[in-house]
Amino acid sequence: MFPPDTTTDARDAAATAAVLPIGSHEQHGPHLPLATDTIVAWEIARAVAASHPVRLLPPIAISCSHEHAAWPGTVSVSARTLQAVVTDVADSLRRSGVPNLVLVNAHGGNYVLSNVVQEADGMALFPSSKDWAEARTRAGIATSSSSDMHAGELETSILLHTHPGLVRPGWESADHLAEDRRHLLTLGLAPYTDSGVVGRPSLASARKGEAVLAALVEAFGPYPAVL
Repeated sequence: MFPPDTTTDARDAAATAAVLPIGSHEQHGPHLPLATDTIVAWEIARAVAASHPVRLLPPIAISCSHEHAAWPGTVSVSARTLQAVVTDVADSLRRSGVPNLVLVNAHGGNYVLSNVVQEADGMALFPSSKDWAEARTRAGIATSSSSDMHAGELETSILLHTHPGLVRPGWESADHLAEDRRHLLTLGLAPYTDSGVVGRPSLASARKGEAVLAALVEAFGPYPAVL
């Protein structure tokens, strides 16, 4: 999950925007890897960079996953640390002649990124909730975004398409729904699921994952112009 560019490639590129994948390192039930969000962010950013004139950056692989702390393997940084890293990356890019940065976020717990973009110039957050909703509809994802919170139909589909060897057996029977999660930020996810899954991975397919990525690549088109 690293761009293959050399410094010569970066010098010769005419990109005025870069894409920074931001994932997490947290539990995704027994069937998906800890790095799931990072893999998803990377695959979205890589597909975007293959179709649009933007510079592809390596991913941030550890972020704000405190709600998953009850499960082994989860690692987090503070919101202020993530904010500082993203801001420093944007400043470094500007000094090197790339004035705009799109944060390709694949972890719902990175709430601070919305405020970072809100306060910054030349920065955007992708995909938006509308981008995700349209991609889910076009791909035929049956579970709602609220119900399909974690390690469910969407994420399992993307990994079945991009890295099927990382999807462990048992995903077909791992469904678990927890519709009322009103105290999630206070209590974490553990009171709502024993397995760590909230969603219906049994409905996942590689075809759906491919369609989600295609829809997101298309949805990215207007973002550089907005910046």
